[in-house]
Amino acid sequence: MNMQFVALSSDTSQTGQETSPDSMLLDAYSNTVVNVAKKVSPSVVQIKVTKQLIASAPGRQRQSPLPGHPPGRDRMEGGSGSGFIISSDGYIITNNHVVAGALTIKVHLADSREYDATLIGRDPDTDIAVLKIYADSLKAIRFADSKHLQVGQIAIAVGNPYGYQYSLTAGVVSALGRTLRSESGRLIDDVIQTDAALNPGNSGGPLVNSQGDVIGVNTAVILPAQGICFAVSSNLAALVAGKLIMTGRVRRGYLGMAGQLINLTERIMQYNQLAAKTGVMVVSVEPDGVAGNSELREGDIVVGFAEQPVTSVDDLHRLLTDDTIGRKLPLIVLRGNLKKTIFVTPGELTK
Repeated sequence: MNMQFVALSSDTSQTGQETSPDSMLLDAYSNTVVNVAKKVSPSVVQIKVTKQLIASAPGRQRQSPLPGHPPGRDRMEGGSGSGFIISSDGYIITNNHVVAGALTIKVHLADSREYDATLIGRDPDTDIAVLKIYADSLKAIRFADSKHLQVGQIAIAVGNPYGYQYSLTAGVVSALGRTLRSESGRLIDDVIQTDAALNPGNSGGPLVNSQGDVIGVNTAVILPAQGICFAVSSNLAALVAGKLIMTGRVRRGYLGMAGQLINLTERIMQYNQLAAKTGVMVVSVEPDGVAGNSELREGDIVVGFAEQPVTSVDDLHRLLTDDTIGRKLPLIVLRGNLKKTIFVTPGELTK
């Protein structure tokens, strides 16, 4: 019995046959990712830290003792994350939560060199921190303008998930303009959502575009979800990093008040010509503090600050930038359900 075998794959090497458009597109995509990996990997670092876990005092029972660790003693614990070099003189960006509370910080380069790192500054409100190492032949990565990002464009993450050095994942920008709650309680604005896979250890690594320029700093993942990851935008990261390098901290304004969200009635909104349905009710005022707030009263409802509407405490946090510190600015409040303009002078928030 004669049997014939039919090849299911085409041989593009035969004369007269051409590569399919889909194959060409796949090759173009592959080449893009490969070129980005070659360009970016030398600028990505692995960060290893040691932190101290505080145990309970002798004689007091811990609720959950550390395995194999005697009560009443402190234990050292290691951790790791990612970062990337932003200048040839050794400045490195990473996440605040990677280095917060670290006793020692070591940076491992792609060429296997290892250096002790100095913490220049960190900002819990944006989850950005800056380190510095003293080394030669460092390759810096540059920032892209995140304002020009578009949903659907290629996003490539490079980092050290679970300690696997210089791993790369690729996806797209899934959404723009997200907000993310930081560990300090403030909202991080202008967050990028991506489906480029992130895992523990990717924190602080770069999210880059098809040219290999940084569009974000990888910072969070929603554990139960599939393909929903977040990065602090490059513009915000660059701004915060610059302030940390210059002064070691990010200055923010402070009004010396505690507030809570409150709903406004339709009648109050119409009478005072307000568009927003919510405001911030002043619960308490810190008198004679760092802020000039003597005109502020408990029970006032803040609906505007510095000619910008205020609908939540997060709005106030966003508007109280370093530019407001020491400046006398208008605060629009509802007092007795009537709109009134008072003036406050924000002080500097200290932590």
